[in-house]
Amino acid sequence: MYVPTEVDRLYEESSGLINFLSPTSEISFQSMAGDNFRKVLLLAAASFFEYRICEIVTEFFRIRSNNSTMVVNFLRNKAISRQYHSWFDWDNSTNANKFFALFGDEFKASIVTRVRETPDLKLAIEAFMEIGRERNKLVHQNFATFSMEKSLSEIFERYKQARHFIDVLPTILAGSAH
Repeated sequence: MYVPTEVDRLYEESSGLINFLSPTSEISFQSMAGDNFRKVLLLAAASFFEYRICEIVTEFFRIRSNNSTMVVNFLRNKAISRQYHSWFDWDNSTNANKFFALFGDEFKASIVTRVRETPDLKLAIEAFMEIGRERNKLVHQNFATFSMEKSLSEIFERYKQARHFIDVLPTILAGSAH
């Protein structure tokens, strides 16, 4: 079940303002707002995904360690905090295999098979990776002048598609081999 987030709200508000500017013949303001809102929406989506995945991974280890605060704190401080972007191969991949491999070869092999057999999960991961890759380009290639090709609605559609990966990740991890 899809539950709207702050990213959904941001998209609705941004779309509403752009639509408001349209009939007033404020073309330059509409264009400027669209450019800025696309960047903000992309950053919001990527930030939401980072936050959620870090939460999911933390919860996974909390459960697996039988609620050991020492284990969770160690992992949070050494493996999770400020490590998220190293978990994925943003530049050279459309899959999350590098992330899956962090949980071991057996888990990676099983999830690669599952992804191959589940087209909607494969598309969700591809959308997730695209958002992360575009976020990196945006923040590392001069944010102020960075030009985005996708429209606001296209970015939002990719976000909604990628949400499927985030939504099923806890189940994927919970069902993993011990």
